[in-house]
Amino acid sequence: MKAAWYEKPGPARDVLKVGEMPDPTPAEGEVRIRIAASGINPGDIKKRQDAFGLGMAYPRVIPHSDGAGRVDQIGAGVASEWLGREIWCYGAQSYRAFGTAAEFTVVPVDQVAPLPKNVSMEQGACLGIPGLTAHRAVHVAGPVSGRTVLVQGAAGAVGLCAVALARYGGAHVIGTVRSAADEVTAKQAGAHEVVLSDQQLAARVKSIGPDGVDHIVEVAFGVNVDADVDMLKNTGSIASYATDSATPKVPFWQMAFKNIRGFFLGSDDFPKEAKRQAAQDLNGALEAGWPGFDIGERIPLAEIVLAHELVEHPRRRGRVIVTV
Repeated sequence: MKAAWYEKPGPARDVLKVGEMPDPTPAEGEVRIRIAASGINPGDIKKRQDAFGLGMAYPRVIPHSDGAGRVDQIGAGVASEWLGREIWCYGAQSYRAFGTAAEFTVVPVDQVAPLPKNVSMEQGACLGIPGLTAHRAVHVAGPVSGRTVLVQGAAGAVGLCAVALARYGGAHVIGTVRSAADEVTAKQAGAHEVVLSDQQLAARVKSIGPDGVDHIVEVAFGVNVDADVDMLKNTGSIASYATDSATPKVPFWQMAFKNIRGFFLGSDDFPKEAKRQAAQDLNGALEAGWPGFDIGERIPLAEIVLAHELVEHPRRRGRVIVTV
């Protein structure tokens, strides 16, 4: 098969290669997917850069955890109904060496989900990491039906999914954006109200709901935690999947007096049942009318270096997809 890989960390142009590798074979409980589209996430870039100084877990890595395609082989113990089915997958390169930047990938069957009708392979390739992260961030503190959920960074990849999933889950959704240009994007995802994220954020949110919000999905914990605490109701909660600062200061007493709960989320290690529920609800949101992501770039596998560079330095809005 044709595949892209790297054998040492570094800049895309220095370490990514494209060539031929043996076709993989699914083991027991696994399926083989003929990949049509491979999604790139910030985590894929960080792994290739060794941004956290963890080194190479495997001597050769085919990057990208998310993708979509068609199941063309099944391993022992896998129901025959999966064979030939169009699917999207997640976690292909989580605790595994070979991801979706190849003609074929092999994953456990519980890491694939049917691709809903009228949803493109490109959309399916975008769902995994941001969708699972968003679902956990929305639901980790409990059901959101009838509650008010604030999504910080509602125009980002995780933010868009969080808005759609919170709306699908029955919440009243407020999205924050950094510019007026992002308001339409957040509204299309399902936000009831969209507000600018600036020094007046808390005042704007309180003008919508004077009693505060029940739950916050947070993309920049360090810079936003003070405003988050101000906006939350008593016994409210914050679920953070990213931060601007690795060692943020926390307003402990303000949080303690409000009995605020905090959740810090890493998508590779979510419970399996949470991941399965996330896949089911993402498909449900798409089938209910969520339009999904804007696709900004479609780059062939042979030009994967360019694809990675465009994730690092975008030339237009939208997700970057590697086509296979």
